[in-house]
Amino acid sequence: MQNNNQSDTTHLTFPKSITGIQGLDVITNGGLPKNRPTLLLGNTGCGKTIMGMQFLVNGAVIFDEPGVFISFEEKTDELITNVSSLGYDLNKHIADNKLYLEYIKISQEEIQQTGRYDIEGLFVRLEQAINKINAKRLVLDSLDTLFYGFDPKVLRLEFKRLLSWLKEKEVTAIITGEIGNTFLTRHGVEEYVADCVIVLDNRSVNQVTTRRLRIAKYRGSVHGNNEYPFIIDENGITVLPLIGVSLKQESSSKRISSGLDQLDIMLDKKGFFVGSSILISGTAGTGKTSIAAAFAYNVCNMKQSCLFCAFEETPNQIIRNMKSAGLDLNPMIKSALLHFYYARPTLQNLELHFIAIKKMIKELKPSAIVLDPITNLMTEGPNSDTRSMLITFIDFLKSEQITVMFTAAITVGSIERNPSDEGISSMVDTWMLVQDIEKEATRTQTFCIMKSRGMAHSNEVKKFIISSNGIELQPILKKEN
Repeated sequence: MQNNNQSDTTHLTFPKSITGIQGLDVITNGGLPKNRPTLLLGNTGCGKTIMGMQFLVNGAVIFDEPGVFISFEEKTDELITNVSSLGYDLNKHIADNKLYLEYIKISQEEIQQTGRYDIEGLFVRLEQAINKINAKRLVLDSLDTLFYGFDPKVLRLEFKRLLSWLKEKEVTAIITGEIGNTFLTRHGVEEYVADCVIVLDNRSVNQVTTRRLRIAKYRGSVHGNNEYPFIIDENGITVLPLIGVSLKQESSSKRISSGLDQLDIMLDKKGFFVGSSILISGTAGTGKTSIAAAFAYNVCNMKQSCLFCAFEETPNQIIRNMKSAGLDLNPMIKSALLHFYYARPTLQNLELHFIAIKKMIKELKPSAIVLDPITNLMTEGPNSDTRSMLITFIDFLKSEQITVMFTAAITVGSIERNPSDEGISSMVDTWMLVQDIEKEATRTQTFCIMKSRGMAHSNEVKKFIISSNGIELQPILKKEN
């Protein structure tokens, strides 16, 4: 007999408020808890105020939800000036009744003299501000200034009163606070009362600063459990969610030419699969960048956009050097089909480079991407972290059906000496190897396809020649062996 008393709660969706902050809504599985408070913790300079303001501005502009920002530290004119670097015209939003900013000064002398602090007066101020613009979102900045000097027992009760009051007003709120030394907060009680707790961190390793975000608690909702890197730039906060999208990938049967006819013949006479990942490895000076440039040139020649990410040579050097290989990239640049991203690997961590590249992908919508060389980005951090980041990035590109070509200083010998190098070659769809062979005081370069998933491919070793006429793959004569 069928049981008809099954609960319908499985069909309910946990109500959430979309933040509009790139990456954060993915990690939180839809946004912050709607009509509930979120505790946003972090050390100095990690971006708490910016995240709170971005949450309000996005709510007002994108989702037509007016917001209130109550500051206990910065005056309103200072706040308006500080966030203007993000392109936010707060005065306009205030004039349109989309935002309301107020500075409330907390008198520590009065608290010390009376020995108590009644937050009933704060409730009156908050209710007036909320009703003024019919606010749906609220930011209180910051908790430590508001409850400075409280006894921990009283703090827990007063903080719980504040959260209950905010829930009654049905506003989605962010309350910022400083991170503690032993506990998440300074007193170690606020995180137990809040429904959602997000922790921001600003750390420096090997003289490179990286910001991280972690969801420490989220009642009633699944969420990402790891630490996620984020950046703050002129567009605000962008979070890189290390959440795979492999289940959403569509495997294309379409082909894209390598730009080298002789290589296409080796690849089942058709070239690479669209949306696949390709690795060209070899020692320095073997011609990896030339193969990548030939591929980029061909993509642009088909009137498709290509993004070339250079981590070793400057774009001008690449353009100059490729002329010696019969490739003139200038027309492709002038036609706005070829774009360069150039940055020194040591300026920031691998994930921050990928955040910057993803932003360019969103703007340019390229058909193909070249990363030259990927091994230059792997000087910082454990190899496991690097591999996880690369896999996530490859999954993202595949979900967008973007063909990606990596170059790397990896050989069969280097894998034998350092087995962790195999991690890069194992994660790609096609792996091509360029090597130097020295015989009778003459260096000869060879080319072979180590693997190419899903297609028939040649296992023949070819002579690899770069000249002013271009790149050639020629058979190796027996007498040369």
